[in-house]
Amino acid sequence: MAGLELLYASQAPGLSRPQDSLLCFVHWQLVTHQYRALGTGDQPGPNERKSELLPAGWNANQDLYTLRYKSTDDHRELLLKAIMVDSSMILNVMDCSSKQVADLTLTVADYIDPEHLDDFHRVYKNVEELQTRVVTGIISPLGDPKEKGDPKKEPKPEKKVPPASTQDYDPLRIPPWQPLGGRQPSWPDPRDPFAVGGEDLDPFGGRRGGMIADPLRSGFRRPLIDPSSGLPSRLPPGAVPPGARFDPFGPGGGRPAGPDPDHLPPPGYDDMFM
Repeated sequence: MAGLELLYASQAPGLSRPQDSLLCFVHWQLVTHQYRALGTGDQPGPNERKSELLPAGWNANQDLYTLRYKSTDDHRELLLKAIMVDSSMILNVMDCSSKQVADLTLTVADYIDPEHLDDFHRVYKNVEELQTRVVTGIISPLGDPKEKGDPKKEPKPEKKVPPASTQDYDPLRIPPWQPLGGRQPSWPDPRDPFAVGGEDLDPFGGRRGGMIADPLRSGFRRPLIDPSSGLPSRLPPGAVPPGARFDPFGPGGGRPAGPDPDHLPPPGYDDMFM
């Protein structure tokens, strides 16, 4: 606020209206954020220089203020217009390069005491709130040159992360299916009395036979079935694909190994009235 006090003292003879004091505060906020005043009006004038002071004739119009600013690094130029509507001041700031616009409306009586225009220490009210609204309303939206050149706010270099390995854990990746050992697991003998109920604990046959019956994969060695059994001649080669579940046309030459599926027929199977 020391710089604002000097600025206010230099303009005190011409600060006859509350809105003049309010615009003086707005001007100083632009100065503290690395902007400098060029002059008044929409168009540049002859022999303009960047200055922290307000240009001559800046408050000649009682209802409209028009000021131009330029950043200290010459990268941005702003056009500020302040219009009085009843008891409020509407601030409109445009970036002359990008045409980006920011607006802010301030109620003069909320921040200026009209009874003490000649006393800097008593003229401003709610200074912290006013400063926050000016910065967030018309300075930050257009880009703050102070942040660009501040070494304290330089982004820290990011740590280099090694490329992700293909073996990284991915909860959504479905691993490829591979049989255990590349061959059919060695299932226990189902006639083992200690194996009773094991299939209930392992219905899909991961370690045991499971509960899905497959006579061709029961774990017992079965003799080869002659698909031509019961026919007067033999089937041509390839008529039955290898591994196909095939019911022969006639009885086989001998009894297959393993349990006989017909050793315990259901009661009354031969009664036509059942």
